[in-house]
Amino acid sequence: MLSGSLVAIVTPMQPGGALDFPALARLIDFHTGNGTSGIVIVGTTGESPTVNVDEHCQLIKAAIDHAAGRIPVIAGTGGNSTAEAIELTRFAKGAGAAACLSVVPYYNKPTQEGMYRHFRTIAEAVDLPVILYNVPSRTARNMEAATTLRLAEIPNIVAIKEASGNFEQIGAILAGCPASFLVYSGDDALTLPMMAMGAHGIISVASHLAGGLIRQMVEAFVAGRTAEAADLHRRLTPLFKACFATTNPIPVKAGLNLIGVPVGAVRLPLVPASDAVINGIREALAGLREGVGKP
Repeated sequence: MLSGSLVAIVTPMQPGGALDFPALARLIDFHTGNGTSGIVIVGTTGESPTVNVDEHCQLIKAAIDHAAGRIPVIAGTGGNSTAEAIELTRFAKGAGAAACLSVVPYYNKPTQEGMYRHFRTIAEAVDLPVILYNVPSRTARNMEAATTLRLAEIPNIVAIKEASGNFEQIGAILAGCPASFLVYSGDDALTLPMMAMGAHGIISVASHLAGGLIRQMVEAFVAGRTAEAADLHRRLTPLFKACFATTNPIPVKAGLNLIGVPVGAVRLPLVPASDAVINGIREALAGLREGVGKP
């Protein structure tokens, strides 16, 4: 599996909300040129709750076809229905995805045993590497370390994107998981602290706007240049804050449009960024001066 800085890409949309496949191709080229380690298509940042199943599959196929092996594509295939998650994961495997990202079921609030059985069933149904995604601020349920560790014993469950922000829980996962099981930060602002604990990188939102600097931070830490990594983390902190000033992906879509990578707006029930959010992104980018992605 991949280590380093991966990016969960937005879903470009035309005025009115239709999918914009030419803009998606340009976005993939943009990230390939910025040296990201891999892309995640149709995750939370890709507005997965508001694309239908047909659109979801179209986005997975379009991303894999356009990437054409230049960069690994991880398909977001999670859902609060186990049967639907299996259907999407099967499609992703057939389309040639490198792995899938599968989120803790949201809204229906499964128990820890329910989460375990949900992910085990997906992993047993489809022979594709599975990256778990724990983001309790979105799902209303936290997957506890003990559940993650049970799942880490299943051969094709290979990693977790951990966005709980609970360092005790993250530490327990890192201490107890098999050596082959990778832990990614799911929060840009926590990437460096989590890597200090043993995480393998970030599945990032802010890499849309400063992918070069985030990649440099990760590489500096891995190479033992911790002071350099810490300096980059401090420089990037205002951007991390600006990217989550309101619901993701509202700010980052505004930021991409600002730097000349048109991706359109968001679908309802999300609404476009306010002037205050746009100004926050603009100020954070200006403060970085260099290392911002170029269209």
